[in-house]
Amino acid sequence: MTITLRPATAADAKKIKDLIHEVRINPMNLDWERFIVAEDDGEFVGCAQVKPHTDGVRELASLAVSPSWQGQGIGSMLVKALLEREKGELYLMCRAKTAPYYRRFGFVEVVGKNIPRSFRLHARAGRLIAMFAGEGIAFMKRKAE
Repeated sequence: MTITLRPATAADAKKIKDLIHEVRINPMNLDWERFIVAEDDGEFVGCAQVKPHTDGVRELASLAVSPSWQGQGIGSMLVKALLEREKGELYLMCRAKTAPYYRRFGFVEVVGKNIPRSFRLHARAGRLIAMFAGEGIAFMKRKAE
């Protein structure tokens, strides 16, 4: 396995959307131009992006690795690459059970009024999800370096 990371191209747009749907994460705002992709010998195996919000918040988002490639450090490679590029404050939303994964990269959970305005609608939705599916959403922040 030799994983390489590169900026996404227009040819990756469908692969990105298909993978996001396959792993069942937020399929909104998948602008391929913001993504980096992971490949193994030319095979698309993962992706991630930093998504800007209208209130100035920047979000680490759409981290996805093909199920058959999970558990091999590809997600960590993608996160580290984006964090190297993004020196400012960065937020993310994730399933509550995956919050410990992001703590390894310096993210801490935020609650209440510390949740950015652009995420508050998602916070309400997260409470509903937790109520009906037993799975909540965590909101996390990494401070600027």
